Amino acid sequence: MRIIISGSTGLVGSSLVFNLVAEGHEIFRLVRSREEEGVYWDPSGPIPDRSALEGFDVVIHLAGESIAEGRWNEEKKGRIRNSRTEGTRHLSEAIASLSSPPRLFACASASGYYGDRGTEILREESPSGEGFLPDVCREWEVATQVAASKGIRVVNLRFGIILSQNGGALAKMLPPFRLGAGGRIGSGKQYWSWIDLEDVVGVIEYLIQHKTLQGPVNTSTPNPVTNAEFTQNLARVLKRPAFFPVPAFAARAVFGEMADALLLCSARMRPTKLIEAGYTFAYPDLESSLRHLLT
Repeated sequence: MRIIISGSTGLVGSSLVFNLVAEGHEIFRLVRSREEEGVYWDPSGPIPDRSALEGFDVVIHLAGESIAEGRWNEEKKGRIRNSRTEGTRHLSEAIASLSSPPRLFACASASGYYGDRGTEILREESPSGEGFLPDVCREWEVATQVAASKGIRVVNLRFGIILSQNGGALAKMLPPFRLGAGGRIGSGKQYWSWIDLEDVVGVIEYLIQHKTLQGPVNTSTPNPVTNAEFTQNLARVLKRPAFFPVPAFAARAVFGEMADALLLCSARMRPTKLIEAGYTFAYPDLESSLRHLLT
């Protein structure tokens, strides 16, 4: 297949490109510099040459401002929102206008769609939550509907916490835990819906082949854990203690609003559509994933 990807050098994109090339797909990149090889675009505006998007079987949209890098202020939050909603809308409008549009438009979304929901089990049909990240995720997904209205199969990948030692939350947690200075965050009762990077790539490859999957898809394992369980598992795999909890007030002092939205927020997702479609997780339980990644 001919596949074009935005965010192709990120944590997910780089692994995905590697796998898709190995499987014999023809891979192209959406790039933000005219000096790079690929199709040029600026997410803040319409794609200059829409004809360059003709003839692709699949468009995968992963690009967006990092939500975990840098303290949130109004400028940062604006970049988070606009990079997702504006970039997605412009790309959706571009592929919807093509004479030969893609059969699939797979767009990143996030568990942030649900907000802080305690112990509630969150399936794809569960309503969105309240707050900055739920607002962003709703707008992000709505921006894909231009393509869906033209008959393009759209999948909104609601990613949980993606586990990799090369980036994301796990990579940030490893230094203190390896020093024996890790522990739960806040009460530790908040649910973290997580997924191994290998399964993220596997899910995207699966939905390319399985045409029944569309709309929002919870992209996390069937076994979310509380933060306390997560940190205990991580300490056990690293053979370190986990005696140094981070109080909620300390997390808020360091990370500000981001602490409540990411670290202290509880989202207990159930990947109902993936389970019903028959996807088999390579790493369905946390300890097996951590041992795969770290040992």
